[in-house]
Amino acid sequence: MALKIIDYGTEEYRQMLKLREDILRQPLGLHLSQEELEKERDNLLMAAFDDDKMLACCMLVEEDPQTVRLRQMAVLNDLQGQGIGKALMQFAENVARDRGYQKITMHARKNATGFYEKMGYRVIGDEFIEITIPHYVMEKSLFTNEM
Repeated sequence: MALKIIDYGTEEYRQMLKLREDILRQPLGLHLSQEELEKERDNLLMAAFDDDKMLACCMLVEEDPQTVRLRQMAVLNDLQGQGIGKALMQFAENVARDRGYQKITMHARKNATGFYEKMGYRVIGDEFIEITIPHYVMEKSLFTNEM
């Protein structure tokens, strides 16, 4: 498995869009808008590949000079639970740390909070609804186990 940063607008990016649509949006009856996609130009886009096949993806968006937000984490349904998401998360954390960020935050789907907690993230605040489903804000320091 190869973990890498991908470029906006490339063939790999188009694979990322399809994976995100299939896993994150279509099950909710939603689609990514052109406006949302335009905002991704400056984001750090990452994916896990087996040869040329994308297995998982995510992105990091700068919130401020010390904080990035993890977004659009998706793993192919039939590969979930096999460590691919964990490997991609560790890659994203390392990239963020290497670029000087101190903390990662996210809006985690309620059904995924257990996965993120195992990775050292903690819930901050109350449950809220986003894209029609329950979410929690979660965060993790990139330099210690505490915030």
